[in-house]
Amino acid sequence: MNEIYVDLAVIGGGPAGLASAISAKESGVEEVVVIDRNSWLGGILPQCIHDGFGVEEVGKSLTGPEYAEMYVKKAEEKGIKFMKETMVLSFNKKLQIIAVNKNGVYTINSKSIILATGCREKTRWHALIPGTRPSGIYTAGVAQSFINLYNIMPGKKVVILGSGDVGLIMARRFTLEGAKVAGVVEILPYASGLPRNVVQCLEDYGIPIFLSHTITLIEGKERIEAVTISKIDENMNVIKGSERRIECDTLLLSLGLIPENEIAKTAGIEIDNLTGGAVVNQDFETSIPNTFAVGNCLQVYDTVDILSIDAKIAGRYVGEKLIYGEKERFNCIRIVPGNGVRYVVPQKIDRTGKVVITLRVKKPGENLTLVVKAKNKEIFNKRMLWVNPANMVRIEVNISEEIFSYESIEVELR
Repeated sequence: MNEIYVDLAVIGGGPAGLASAISAKESGVEEVVVIDRNSWLGGILPQCIHDGFGVEEVGKSLTGPEYAEMYVKKAEEKGIKFMKETMVLSFNKKLQIIAVNKNGVYTINSKSIILATGCREKTRWHALIPGTRPSGIYTAGVAQSFINLYNIMPGKKVVILGSGDVGLIMARRFTLEGAKVAGVVEILPYASGLPRNVVQCLEDYGIPIFLSHTITLIEGKERIEAVTISKIDENMNVIKGSERRIECDTLLLSLGLIPENEIAKTAGIEIDNLTGGAVVNQDFETSIPNTFAVGNCLQVYDTVDILSIDAKIAGRYVGEKLIYGEKERFNCIRIVPGNGVRYVVPQKIDRTGKVVITLRVKKPGENLTLVVKAKNKEIFNKRMLWVNPANMVRIEVNISEEIFSYESIEVELR
């Protein structure tokens, strides 16, 4: 058994993990180690060869590999240590991490832990699609890695189920590689990806999107041969007679992402059923003291820029806490989603000052007002020309000491 002592251990070497590690180091944390199961750093960014990364954060458009390299280089310059090809098996409330790699088993004793374990894609079994089990069915991220990293073309006649951002991006990618994308099938009455991706990846290339539709049958023995799509009503029931058969040799699944929190659950961290991520306070601290959650394991972000910006808040607070000690805390109050709001992060607040709140709405809307209130006391409002579930809303709210006399804060749309 190998034993290591550090000030901060970051589990996950994607953009959130690297951003939080660098922020902590810049805030005075001395011994920082980033642990990742892959042989590379940057998470899935190396396979995201399109540009658009970094615009909101650094003011220039980078490809995924360029954005990842920017952070890796900065982490190296800061003297952050890396444990690559290392799998974290568990950690406990004493902040002891058990990890394993080719050199053996490690016990990593840390003063703080940041969880940046990312997310995984939903599969066919999350959608419960009936039919046969042929080859040629991929999640959008797997297909992206095949084409961009390994120069393997998965198919030539493609149907995409779900209009998540990776699926939209892959519709364009397949088209540019000469494949025929027959269409994107979306069960909701609106696209679930960012509006700009709908325009740039579908409309600009003449790729149809079938809203309020789903796949009701998969055909094929060895290889997928066709799918049947059907229209659904507002109660998610299939409308008989609306079936349409589409021949294809490839089906991509872009059904959404699930925060990766198995080790967090095992450690006893409180999980929010609405986000699938940890319940955190304004500093991204979880229910286990000195353990933080950032990035897509906390909530699925729209853009890597905002993900990294939020992750830096956690890293900065780790440094402040280790060097200057705990800030003044109040009895914790909850932040809860109200009318028209699906979820909010953070879910609790325990100190005064400016608090960044992120949220998603339940459905598209126009000319609404976002309100943050404590009982009947309104503490924040913002006019929203339009809202969309695909677009995360991010606001800053000033929390005064008076607010802690209430039991909870509610965020709603009017």
